[in-house]
Amino acid sequence: MSYVNLAALPVGLQLLLPAVACERLLELRLSRRHARWARARGGVEYGRRHFPFMAAAHIGLFLGIPLEVILLHRGFVPALGWPALCVQVLVHGGRWWCVRSLGPRWNTRVIVVPGMPLVDRGPYRWMRHPNYLIVAVEGLSLPLVYGAWVTALSFTAANATVLGVRLRVENSALSLAARNS
Repeated sequence: MSYVNLAALPVGLQLLLPAVACERLLELRLSRRHARWARARGGVEYGRRHFPFMAAAHIGLFLGIPLEVILLHRGFVPALGWPALCVQVLVHGGRWWCVRSLGPRWNTRVIVVPGMPLVDRGPYRWMRHPNYLIVAVEGLSLPLVYGAWVTALSFTAANATVLGVRLRVENSALSLAARNS
């Protein structure tokens, strides 16, 4: 029986992936709490059907990186890895800026609370959906820390497909909520 030996991963990647995964788990926990908050205030969820595909793309990112690094013998190339790691620091800071700016309205679902105005603080002063840009940049840069360019491109394509649906759903839901308030 063959298997992938995770101990063969570079030590830096053995630290980076679990750290990012733990952050994602914290985000999911916070998202559940915020979703309960929104539903308790009459929040309506839109676009449930695309969510499993979004989750699958993100799981694929976290599975693809170690598989590609081990199976295709990718390694840390300083000229690419260090800039990609710096981008990771920036995107995680940016994500938490989005979370803080939206407060309890941030979650991983599209849940709109009727009567609440759009958020126009933090990065939302300049962009309608900054978190999606951050996710796109993260999905490209995280695999590139260790040269996993196939995973970077695969996630980017999958994310773009799901994000196209997600943006239509979210923009429609926000427009509907604005008309009804």
